Parts: sequence; C-alpha cells; structure tokens
Amino acid sequence: MKGGYRVKLSKRQEQIAQIVREEGPVTGSAIAEHLEVTRSALRSDLSVLTMLGVLDARPNVGYYYVGLSKETQTAERLKSFLVSDVLSQAVVVSGETSLYDTIVTIFTEDVGTILVCDDSYLVGVVSRKDLLRASMGQTDSHAMPISMIMTPVSKVITVEPTDTLVEAAQKMIDYEVDCLPVVVREDVGNKKRLKVVGRVSKTTVAKVFLECSIH
Repeated sequence: MKGGYRVKLSKRQEQIAQIVREEGPVTGSAIAEHLEVTRSALRSDLSVLTMLGVLDARPNVGYYYVGLSKETQTAERLKSFLVSDVLSQAVVVSGETSLYDTIVTIFTEDVGTILVCDDSYLVGVVSRKDLLRASMGQTDSHAMPISMIMTPVSKVITVEPTDTLVEAAQKMIDYEVDCLPVVVREDVGNKKRLKVVGRVSKTTVAKVFLECSIH
C-alpha cells in the first residue's frame, strides 16, 4: 500500500523506483546500467511506473521519484478503468484461413496480432513475427492454413472485461506481448471455452494514459 493505492509492482519495477528515489533525477540509461540491462528492456517498466505516478520525467533531466499519493490524479483515473471500458474490436480469422489471406488481413487492418477463432471462440493467436517467420521460404502461402503456425489457445495470455487496465498492462509487460484477447469464459458442452469479446493492446494503454494526462 503506497499513498492510499494498492498496486502490485514487479521486482524490477520496485528496483527502478528505489534507484530513482535514492539517486534521482536519473536518466533511463543510468538506470539500465545499474540493473545491467539494455535501455530498451526497461522501456515498458518505465512507462508503467510513469503511468501509475510513481515516477515522472523531464526532458534532458531524467526520471525523478513522485510516489503514489492521493494527489496523483493520473494514477487515480487510470486505476478506475476496466478492460471493458477501453477494449476494441478484435480482428479475427478462422483456423482454415490461409497464410496468405492472414498476411493480407493483418496489414489491411493495420494490427500487430490476429485472433484465430472457431465460431467466436478463441483457438489461437498469430502475430506479425509469426507470419514473417512462416512466409520465409514458403513456396505456397495459399495452401498453408493459419492453424499450422498459430500459438494455440492453451498458451495464449488473456484478460477478462472485469479486469483493470492496469492489470492488463502488467500482463503485457510480464509476458512480453503487444496485445491481449479479451474473453468471457463459457461452458460449452463438457468444455470450458473462451468467447472473444474484443482485444486490448499497448496502444490502448498509451491512448488512455495520454487522455488522463491531458485531462
């Protein structure tokens, strides 16, 4: 509990906050040196800490510690958002869709991840990286069904509409993914299945953060 807000930070986020609290203002490069990681590896953690109001940043100065307080209006507003408030429509294909058609769809819709569904129930996901790897050396992308290269549903990280946006952002950081399917768990016959109701992405988080910061 900090400043009236119960927020679960990752171990590395706590380390970053401690470094900035003791040595701030400090640059992202200096923080990376402390933790012996690359600057790019910290980008998501620094974004979350800034979004939550733990840190603030000034151009040409660096990060300084703010801490979670009742006066941190941005953090207060962000914590009030549920996934259901901000989810967007999912871009979906069936498992029988060809690799070629899926590539066309992902670029036409300008998204980073496509959900693979069977009658609106999630069976897998495929990303731009997956499509790039599969298309290299592939002589007939029209013949390969996307089900052959997708990440199966058993390995897909999801969120539910009642989860908070902060929880969704934390999952994206923890599992290093850019997008999460938003699902509702349903009993279908003797199986538990995941009905897709939308998606939430890092872009979603960034837009909400910007809106809260401006207003």
